Amino acid sequence: MSGDMGLRERKKRRTYQTISDTAIALFLEKGFDRVSVAEVAAAAEVSKPTLFRYFPAKEDLVLHRFADHREEAARVVAERPGGVGPLQALHRHFTDGLARRDPVTGLSDDPEVLAFHRLLYGTPSLVARLYAYQGASERALAAALGDSGLRDRLAAGQIIAVQRILAEENWRRIDAGATADAVAADALAAADLAFRQLAEGLSL
Repeated sequence: MSGDMGLRERKKRRTYQTISDTAIALFLEKGFDRVSVAEVAAAAEVSKPTLFRYFPAKEDLVLHRFADHREEAARVVAERPGGVGPLQALHRHFTDGLARRDPVTGLSDDPEVLAFHRLLYGTPSLVARLYAYQGASERALAAALGDSGLRDRLAAGQIIAVQRILAEENWRRIDAGATADAVAADALAAADLAFRQLAEGLSL
């Protein structure tokens, strides 16, 4: 029985990935607003009801790539070593991401990543949906900080906003033609500055 469950789960994940990959390829080729959900379903060889079981909204076909990151800041805080403060842990995590050229930090000049980011930031409905994802990140982080009231919610909102602004600035410069290596030093300096300002203002 457990083997059957594992097989079904793997099949679901493959279907999930196939639908999303098909959708993103179509969106990159034609534009998000010029591709219908029905067209995506047909290209992925699934029915519309099946597609919507996996992706409740058209925007989720793109933004599922951020789904695993919605609680990332909360996980970093919850799993930090003893003696390491929340901001220190988040700062280290972000700078480690810069070193890896993690697309989430915006510091990636991989052509596929750049194309994806142009699709994302060039589509208002996707940007609006991204903010909803970031709202979920704020709530999860506030809970990890203790969720003792307004202070933790304000802190979470500021931290998530700082990470978003840093990533957008890195992406903006790379999209304008700079390489990730050329931006890296400034990106690290900006992250250090941003987290220092947070630390001075939030005292976490």
